Amino acid sequence: MAAKKGPATGRTGASVSEFLAQITDQEQREDARRLCIVMEEITGEPPAMLGMSIIGFGTYHYRYASGHEGDSALASFSPRRRHLAVYLIGGFENRYQRVLARLGPHKTGKGCLYITRLDDVDPDALRELINRSVQVRKGVARASS
Repeated sequence: MAAKKGPATGRTGASVSEFLAQITDQEQREDARRLCIVMEEITGEPPAMLGMSIIGFGTYHYRYASGHEGDSALASFSPRRRHLAVYLIGGFENRYQRVLARLGPHKTGKGCLYITRLDDVDPDALRELINRSVQVRKGVARASS
């Protein structure tokens, strides 16, 4: 099956700086800029706009047992109205409970970590979660606890 990119997550070529400048909440804008720096350091890749509101770093190719395959970002996030949505490997909330316990206030979804403010969470725990996710996506590490 050929790799597919949805319009919601495909690289657009739009300016990340311009996108960040449009965030009206000053604290959230600064948090997004700081998270860009962290993800760029971890991945070694510059930020790129994916769709209208996701900032991604690097790429990896995936293939499911079903035959579906495609390309996605090694690390990505979206500054949403009420929180930063950090996209990690699926099931991380079951695999990395000790790190999440250190993180501080957050919510999780299937492959998302929701943080209201960066200053409210442990930066080392956040870096560890992002790094572990990137390493799994690169095929360097397995998704384990």
